[in-house]
Amino acid sequence: MACVAEFGIIDKFETDKDYSDYEPERYHCVALDDDILNDWWSELMLIQTYFHSYSRPEFALARWGVTLIPPESLEAFYNIVSKDKRSKTSAELIDLMKLLRKAITEKKYVIHYGV
Repeated sequence: MACVAEFGIIDKFETDKDYSDYEPERYHCVALDDDILNDWWSELMLIQTYFHSYSRPEFALARWGVTLIPPESLEAFYNIVSKDKRSKTSAELIDLMKLLRKAITEKKYVIHYGV
């Protein structure tokens, strides 16, 4: 994998925190080839997110920054991943789907680190 995007679960989300610091170990991130996101971009543009902090509402992912994906957006993101034909055989997509399903069940925010 050349350029990777990383996704993890925030156990205790703080609305007043700036999540700009790169801490993939803290959130037990899974890595995904960033090129895959290109295939999903038109659908990702419809998902409500936040860039770096809760005070910066956006849509889609900050490709070169930090994205916070709220619990109410995770089901839509999961659906994008699961309908990708590679999701049946790709270990990285399977890991991402497991992470998303756990976050959905626990109603947690997901953090994304762009390339």
